[in-house]
Amino acid sequence: MNQRIMEYAEQARLHATSVHPDNHDIKLWAKVYHEKFAELIIRECMRVVEDYYMDPCSYADEAIKEHFGVEE
Repeated sequence: MNQRIMEYAEQARLHATSVHPDNHDIKLWAKVYHEKFAELIIRECMRVVEDYYMDPCSYADEAIKEHFGVEE
């Protein structure tokens, strides 16, 4: 598996644990984990688009952000 994806999984785990440290509701913990994990991957997609398509008329990164509802 891509090392960066593994790093995002760990970041999402740490985030979910900080939000729900007692882990009593595993479904709620998993929801927070999956949302954070997806957000990190989406932000990576935005960075890739931004890095590779420097054309000032290209707004693909904004389209991805808006589509997935990622806020800065």
